[in-house]
Amino acid sequence: MNFDYNTTRSELILAEYGRNVQNMVKYIITLPTKEERNKYAQAVIDLMGFLNPHLRDVADFKHKLWDHLHIISNYQIDVDSPYPKPTPETKEIKPDHIGYPQQRIRYKHYGKTVEKLIATAIAEENPERKAGMVQGIANFMKMAYVQWNKDNVADEVILKNLSELSGGALALEENVNLQKVEFRAQNNRQNNNNRGRQNNNNNKNRQNNNNNRQRNNNNKQRH
Repeated sequence: MNFDYNTTRSELILAEYGRNVQNMVKYIITLPTKEERNKYAQAVIDLMGFLNPHLRDVADFKHKLWDHLHIISNYQIDVDSPYPKPTPETKEIKPDHIGYPQQRIRYKHYGKTVEKLIATAIAEENPERKAGMVQGIANFMKMAYVQWNKDNVADEVILKNLSELSGGALALEENVNLQKVEFRAQNNRQNNNNRGRQNNNNNKNRQNNNNNRQRNNNNKQRH
């Protein structure tokens, strides 16, 4: 008895479509007329899209499906594709390396965005608009500080950092308070949940006691 194992089969070219799709593509290659090949190729394209619905979120996903059809056929299928036929050379082309930004961030918990906002505020010439921008930047810095460090922070620390990042060019007016931002530990949430459960249990116990008293009163009236 001969068994058909995956190790004895031909290698899957695009494993995400499975062996059945690959066999269908091989069959299409053998069809004698282009009309038949076009008909069955469109059916396989629809099946490939059904098997990989996530491709629908990709731009030009139909184009990608037709490219994959040619790749599965080892570029041998002869059909009327609505897109340019890919070549083996294009498959080997790798995109250029994007690279990583090499800019130094002075305070990582504020990020590079805050530094850009500060630079924009420094360049602003309208005094009223500039004051509003500085107030918004300081409030954002306080929120970012609390989220990163998991600790409360005084307004004086934020104002000092704002002055350092702006080279002394930006400052808030005196007696201006930043928005209140507090760090709440996870234990507080758990304690609140425990209190809520305890209150629910107490309410249930009171209700059960009231029901028991009512039953006792009813029994006394019957006797």
